[in-house]
Amino acid sequence: MRIRVAATVLSGAVALSALAVPVAAQAASNPSAKARLSSFSANTASAAHAAHTANSAQTVRPKTGIGSIAFSKGVVNGGKDIVLGTTTKKSVTATYTATSSSGVAVTEAFLWQGTDPSSTDTITGALGTDDDPVCTESTTQTGVYSCKAVFNIDAAADMPGNGAAGTWKLAIGGYDLSANASFDDNIGTGKIKKASKLTVDATPEPVKKGKTITVTGKLTRADWNTGKYSGYASQKVQLQYRKKSSTTYTTLKTITAGTGGALKTTVKATADGYYRYSFATNATTGASTATGDYVDVK
Repeated sequence: MRIRVAATVLSGAVALSALAVPVAAQAASNPSAKARLSSFSANTASAAHAAHTANSAQTVRPKTGIGSIAFSKGVVNGGKDIVLGTTTKKSVTATYTATSSSGVAVTEAFLWQGTDPSSTDTITGALGTDDDPVCTESTTQTGVYSCKAVFNIDAAADMPGNGAAGTWKLAIGGYDLSANASFDDNIGTGKIKKASKLTVDATPEPVKKGKTITVTGKLTRADWNTGKYSGYASQKVQLQYRKKSSTTYTTLKTITAGTGGALKTTVKATADGYYRYSFATNATTGASTATGDYVDVK
């Protein structure tokens, strides 16, 4: 794990010596993102709880640790969905702001699912970064840092058995230049979704005007555990059409995918053109559109 600091806070290098041992130990053991997240959260919560209970009878675990850093404005992948197939490799950027009058020495970023990041038993999914996020202090606002973390996600290696498609939270931890830890388990969210695919086949070709065209196809989506695409049933799919002379598709009807994601419907032949199926995104699955199948109408 590399430590990056803005040039304006290099004078705090002596304070970083207090971080050297735990940071080096983490790098040497190369723990999983799940273990790193729970360790950072638990250690920060423990220190914060000790400081909190020294001045209060309350025992509720604070969301943020005893350090001076406040994290805010978390944005994952520019606010866009992260859509993964079975073998997708994608670099996803998360940005956030770290604010501290005591400076920012180092931060760590995690995408995670679950109820409590301080225990591996309650973390259902976790993704970490290969390198520490880069934080740069503002030239006009002392103590305000713009940070960027990069998650290199390999669907085949990272997703099987590691969380589910849907909403993931962005957690950030960090140390100020006095070696005090801060942590926030949810400064933003991102959607990680399974990729979908559609096929289409319109027959007969050619066809007489006014006769029936049968349009079949199949809707499938990525299964991260098997590494294959499987049928996605009970989903609404639109049948769309465009004339040969047009560049715009219009929706003719909406049908529901059957067993194994099977699609089948009929329309009347009117003019030469292209037929396709289109599936809109939902909470767990990315959108997809089949390549149009041309039908010659006589």
